[in-house]
Parts: sequence; structure tokens; C-alpha cells
Amino acid sequence: MRNRWWAPAGLASLALIAAACGSSAPSSSSSASSSSSGGGTSSSSSALKTAKIGGATVLTNGKGFTLYSFAPDTSTKSNCNGSCTHFWPPVKGPATAGPGVTASKLTVITRSDGSKQAAYNGHPLYTYVGDTAPGQDKGNGLNLSGGLWHVISVSGSAAAATSSSGGGGGY
Repeated sequence: MRNRWWAPAGLASLALIAAACGSSAPSSSSSASSSSSGGGTSSSSSALKTAKIGGATVLTNGKGFTLYSFAPDTSTKSNCNGSCTHFWPPVKGPATAGPGVTASKLTVITRSDGSKQAAYNGHPLYTYVGDTAPGQDKGNGLNLSGGLWHVISVSGSAAAATSSSGGGGGY
């Protein structure tokens, strides 16, 4: 029984995430803030690289944290604004191509708050605060903030959810 101290806190956190991500209305006063976890921060080196996660070669930031796309986004517009960005921090643009990344697929979009966000092959890029260490893809396949989230494969397409994602749908 000693190991169950986390259950109420974990459930409360999950409820908070689900409630916050349920709002897709943009907030004009919000800005993407960095989280204290490695997944939510932008390294001063904006070089993207690749890593093998769950059998797929995926895009990561300079610190090795998995990068994601949001299905409702377009190649020129992010639809993750307001509270969504606290859980899915946008990757600041411009980014540069590191090992395994095709430079010609990197672009930059302007977000609704005027900030710049990196995009790869037409997908605006995000990290996920649930990834607390390099090599994790806990956000892959999640249906949050009004749409599906997927890791970005090195080819530039959204990769299918893997068994290592640990994520579930419908939160």
C-alpha cells in the first residue's frame, strides 16, 4: 500500500491536463512558456536530429526529445494555442538540420501571437511535457486539445502510434 501515494495526485494531474487541453480557443494574452522539463524547453542550439524510438526513426530536438505534429494544424497555421501550449510547447523557429534531418523540409510559420515556430515537411513542431527524458514518445497517438498528436518520422510524415507510447486516446 505504501506505493499508492501517487494515485490521487496522478488522477488530479490527469484531470487538469484533460480540462486544460479541452479548450481550443486561442488566447490573445497567452504565450508559449518553457517548462522545467527537457521536453518543454527549447535548447539554444536549434539543430534538429533523429533518433530510433519504438522501431521508427523520428525527429527530435537538440536534446533528443521527440517532436510531434498536431492533426488540426496546416502547413501555415498552428491550431495549438493558449493552454494547449503548456502541454505541447511549440518548437521555436527557425530550426536547423542536424544529423539525419533534411534541411529542405524545414520551414518556419508565424503563430497567432506573432512568435516563430519551426515546421518540418509542412507540420508545425511541438514537444510534449509528458516526455521527461530523451527517447520517450508518450504523446504519440494521444487525442488531446481537439485532435490527434503523432511523432514526426524522418520522412516528414506523422508516424503511427507505437506500443512504447504509453498513451491512450480519448482523455
